[in-house]
Amino acid sequence: MVDLHVSRFLQKVRTAWCASASRYAAALGLFAGAVLLRDLFTESFGTDAPYLHFYPAIIIAAWYGGLGPGLLTTALSTLAAMYSLLPPAGFAVGDPTDQLSLAVFAATGIVISSLNHRLHVTQQAQREAIATSTARAERLDAILNMTADGIIVIDAAGRIEAFNRGAADLFGYPESEVLGRNVSILMPSPHHEQHGGYLERYLRTGDPKIIGIGREVEGRRRDGSVFPMELSVGEMLIDGERKFTGIIHDLTRRVESEVRLREQAALARLGEMAAVIAHEVKNPLAGIRGAIQVFGSRMVQDGASAQILGEIVSRIDALDRMMKDLLLFARPPNPKRAPVDIVPLVKTTANLLNEDPALKHLDIQIGGTAPPVAADPDMLRIVFQNLFLNSAQAMRGKGRILVGVEMVDGNCQIAFSDGGPGIPADVREKIFTPFFTTKARGSGLGLPTVKRFVEAHNGEVDVDCPPAGGTTVVIRLPIAEAAGGQPAVV
Repeated sequence: MVDLHVSRFLQKVRTAWCASASRYAAALGLFAGAVLLRDLFTESFGTDAPYLHFYPAIIIAAWYGGLGPGLLTTALSTLAAMYSLLPPAGFAVGDPTDQLSLAVFAATGIVISSLNHRLHVTQQAQREAIATSTARAERLDAILNMTADGIIVIDAAGRIEAFNRGAADLFGYPESEVLGRNVSILMPSPHHEQHGGYLERYLRTGDPKIIGIGREVEGRRRDGSVFPMELSVGEMLIDGERKFTGIIHDLTRRVESEVRLREQAALARLGEMAAVIAHEVKNPLAGIRGAIQVFGSRMVQDGASAQILGEIVSRIDALDRMMKDLLLFARPPNPKRAPVDIVPLVKTTANLLNEDPALKHLDIQIGGTAPPVAADPDMLRIVFQNLFLNSAQAMRGKGRILVGVEMVDGNCQIAFSDGGPGIPADVREKIFTPFFTTKARGSGLGLPTVKRFVEAHNGEVDVDCPPAGGTTVVIRLPIAEAAGGQPAVV
């Protein structure tokens, strides 16, 4: 390490010495050129203008080399004029006028060298100041663009003056598109329309509402979507002009985590309630069903009585199925993971549906391939069955269901697409809400169960309704790690 510092110091010394030597060498060259020029034009100039041809050399030497080379050129030029150009011969200057002119010439050279030296010092200081400012600006810009939080600077009129990379990623706007525009474009209603009034009121009254105080607000992205964020606003003065800096932190993940925690707490309470209901209701339901069947076997079987008893048993069975769905949703089993080949499992589930006479007009087409996933095949079978039944009911038992399996971003993606009427946007927001249903006799637990089972496998489920119609449910599951040679479960 010491040798490295010494080497760098010696390198700097050599560089400085070479630069200084080149400046003095240039001064000597300029002086020699001036003498040569004088010799060439001696007959034309005579002794009337003994200094004129030395001035360019002094000016150039001082401009290029600074004080030292300028003074060296001045001294050599003064000696040359004394020795060669002024009478009498040699260094003796007899005429007082020549003595005065010689002194004026030397003083002028010194002044020229000094002024150029000051110019050099000023220019060097300016270059260093510019380099320092540039370096600071680059460091500040790098820091601002490296932070994940959004940083926005606006003027007193609300116009955006700075927009870092974090803000660009957060709001979806490139910097060039927002500079000079009002910051209200990043706000949803009603703040979008009222932001100008907020600024005007603060500038008039000086009463801060959010200055220096962090608060949770909403932002609006370029695509119009709204997201939660934490906003901290600071005020500063630059050249007497008031500026405002906003630091924005995206709260989307935190809010989603809070929602999941609330859902888990609610599901835990639901599980407790379901267990109580199962104990208090399910067993009595089985007894009631058995009693009605016995009662029916002993009474005269006319058409009306048989129909009524059949309807009662059917309603009891529907309630029993709802209780089973509730228990399954409220207390899902822990996945017993094993490598599962998805395509054969989907085909097996589809074959079970085809055995139902009510679904014989469905055309299920399955294609694609993907490596095995680490999953519980029984839980995935329930997931696939629910999705098939939803698609079949949406198409009233007639139509085509397409299932595509592929690898996407390291996950196994299974897409179920049907040709039904699709799901309205207002309904789509609620489809994973327990007990929400648009069916006449649905429990509202099918898709919520699908979501719970998929998330239990660290997967994701999304629902999309293309403009052309129909519904597509996409499930993404992580690929299984090396299974140690174990066969895939179907």
